[in-house]
Amino acid sequence: MTFATNPSLDRALTDRGYSELTPVQDAVLVPGAEARDLLVSAQTGSGKTVAYGLAFAPTLLGGEEKFDRPGNPRALVIAPTRELAMQVHRELSWLYAQTGARILSCIGGMDGQREGRALEAGCHIVVGTPGRLCDHLARGRLKLGELAVVVLDEADEMLDLGFRDELDTLLNATPEWRRTLLFSATIAKEITALARKYQKDALRIDTLVRNQPHADIEYRAIRVPPRESEHAVVNVLRYFEAPTALVFCATRDGVRHLHASLQERGFTSVALSGELTQNERTRAVQAMRDGQARVCVATDVAARGLDLPDLGLVIHADLPTNKEMLLHRSGRTGRAGRKGTCILVVPAHRARAAQALIASAGVAVEWRGPPLPEEIRARDGARLLSDQVLTDEMTADDLTLARTLLEGRSAEDVAAALVRLYRARLPAPEEITELSPMPAAPRPARATERADKPGYASGPMVWFSLNIGRAQKADPKWLLPLICRMGGVEKRDVGAIRIQDRDTRFEITQAMAEAFASALPDDAEDNVRVTRSEAPAPAPRRDPGAPKRFFKTAPAKRGQASNARARKL
Repeated sequence: MTFATNPSLDRALTDRGYSELTPVQDAVLVPGAEARDLLVSAQTGSGKTVAYGLAFAPTLLGGEEKFDRPGNPRALVIAPTRELAMQVHRELSWLYAQTGARILSCIGGMDGQREGRALEAGCHIVVGTPGRLCDHLARGRLKLGELAVVVLDEADEMLDLGFRDELDTLLNATPEWRRTLLFSATIAKEITALARKYQKDALRIDTLVRNQPHADIEYRAIRVPPRESEHAVVNVLRYFEAPTALVFCATRDGVRHLHASLQERGFTSVALSGELTQNERTRAVQAMRDGQARVCVATDVAARGLDLPDLGLVIHADLPTNKEMLLHRSGRTGRAGRKGTCILVVPAHRARAAQALIASAGVAVEWRGPPLPEEIRARDGARLLSDQVLTDEMTADDLTLARTLLEGRSAEDVAAALVRLYRARLPAPEEITELSPMPAAPRPARATERADKPGYASGPMVWFSLNIGRAQKADPKWLLPLICRMGGVEKRDVGAIRIQDRDTRFEITQAMAEAFASALPDDAEDNVRVTRSEAPAPAPRRDPGAPKRFFKTAPAKRGQASNARARKL
């Protein structure tokens, strides 16, 4: 089967085991595309690197199978992060291996002087990050006068990271007759403006499937008490036992804490965040590739462009902030036709925010509880029964030792010892509080409800008590935020608030009551304590025959409405 127009690239694809091209790779090879600028949108993991490698081959090689001797670069690929640039360098290296291409990488954090010497020695293709490429350009090491093709990979991410000035500098230094291939996950206004400025008669290629979930990714959301998210991550890792797993945190501190916690529990894990040096990041990724580590804990920026082998599981330990981040994170798995699983760990008080995020992303998500220890142990048993240690053929030495073990021991004792050895190498699962099923989205509150219930909540309620009352000048304006913060709930989860002399009773929706109670601090916070409570006693009814009392007020000033009349208590 023929894949590429160039025989050298065609052989490389065959040797790599390609049986067919991906949709984006097919799209860039349509008749008439070989000499045009391209504006391409495609999802993460769709084979974009090979796609533009195939697309610019006719421009660089013409009808030849090999390059001439290296000189000034003929193609420039610009990527937003070091990890993506390194991945692109690896992909193009095997794709162009039989063409004699000399491919250089220019990446921040690496030895700039060595890169400069390599550029001066000559090359055919340069892959780099915007800042480092601009540095080499300013020093006269990177000469772009003979450039025939420039590729902007993940252009949307480069603009999000603030590289617009660097892109302008690089593109303005290239010949006007060059081809410009722009690849982006989304084509927003900024991308359209960039394309209009630097492309001519670009062929628009869109291989994204709108409003449909990634067919190779199974999405699950697990609802957990706010303080048990870390336990949920542990149990998810243990339940699936994927060869390689990627866990996303929102901050560097989150990465540090979760990485240390997983290592303490016995997981082989590495951390990736922006505070690491390039050498540290390279070692971490290599440990994952070599199988020395099974779990990578990372921030979003550090994982941009990260391509890990056999990545079967992605865990959102912290919820993404938008649908683009959700799809990008999740797209690290389910690549190249392989199946993947994506788990969103959802603190109970953020369940509705997660619902809105999922709906905006258009993915089908199954809501479940977190894996429980008994479920994990049951899966461990099934995995043990199919383990190679039981299925591989026994050697003579194995049989000799087995007979020795059975002398004076029953087969049951030996089997039990095997089970204990198997479990001893696995991190222990965590106990997690089971929450009620995911509640339906709340209906809008009626005006009468809003007047009575500060949080606008409705439906079955559970009463709690706060040791603050009228004596402490309690007021719903600051009590409501305090309740939400202490119990990790939203305003809509809080019902009626009844302030009494020495305490305050308030309602929490029954669906959130368990999560609210589990999120409360064990000790009083600033002498404020919340406990479960009974409903407050109804206020005594006024005797209709009793005289009414009025406030005396100052007379109304001339020109003002007569609202200075006495008000009833």
